[in-house]
Amino acid sequence: MGVRLMVVDDHRLLAEALASALKLRGHRVLAAAAPAAGAAELVITRAPEVCLLGTATPAEPGMFDPVVRIKRERPQVAVVVLGPVPSPRGIAAAFAAGASGYVRHDERIEGVERAIMKARAGEAAVSPQLLQGAFSELLNPVAQPDDEGQRLLQMLTPREVEVLVRVADGEDTRLIAAGMGIAPSTARTHVQRVLMKLGVGSRLEAAALAARTGLLDRAGPIQQHQQHQPHSPPLESDF
Repeated sequence: MGVRLMVVDDHRLLAEALASALKLRGHRVLAAAAPAAGAAELVITRAPEVCLLGTATPAEPGMFDPVVRIKRERPQVAVVVLGPVPSPRGIAAAFAAGASGYVRHDERIEGVERAIMKARAGEAAVSPQLLQGAFSELLNPVAQPDDEGQRLLQMLTPREVEVLVRVADGEDTRLIAAGMGIAPSTARTHVQRVLMKLGVGSRLEAAALAARTGLLDRAGPIQQHQQHQPHSPPLESDF
């Protein structure tokens, strides 16, 4: 039997893609909403069985405040966090806030679905591999960890970073061109260069890689600029 669930992520493209994939697998997806700042209110109002809550910075203070509020006002809702490769502190913070599970952004849809089913059943939804990696980091900390997000960011020009941010926000070529004041053909060329430099084959893969590595959070002023651009309102209806 399908699960009545919600998908909440800052990046609309990822949220909509995941929601659509889960609906095709027989689940009732109530909404794919952005931004995550309004997640708690939306989840409390709609009261799904499971909420998939996306985050790019699981160790940031206050990141799981929405989880705390959801569990306080709707304790029956199981929250599964979708995030990058987490630090032990990130996993601990998620569960301390009341989350039922943690799934990586690049997990296959089958893994996400397993986490949903386990969370609905009241079980902890986190893969043994993820826990093993977290414990290994605790036992053998790396003095200077490789910052993949920063490395990838250095490969892109400022304009290509802006294109990637817009792709992650779900903008198509026409919207990218209009927002940047360039021709659609130029926007298309920028998108192809971004995909080539990141070594991915699609816009969805580029957005997922950017979210997983925290690359978008490194964009700084460009992301702040994007937050002031007009976007379509959060989806609050069934897919």
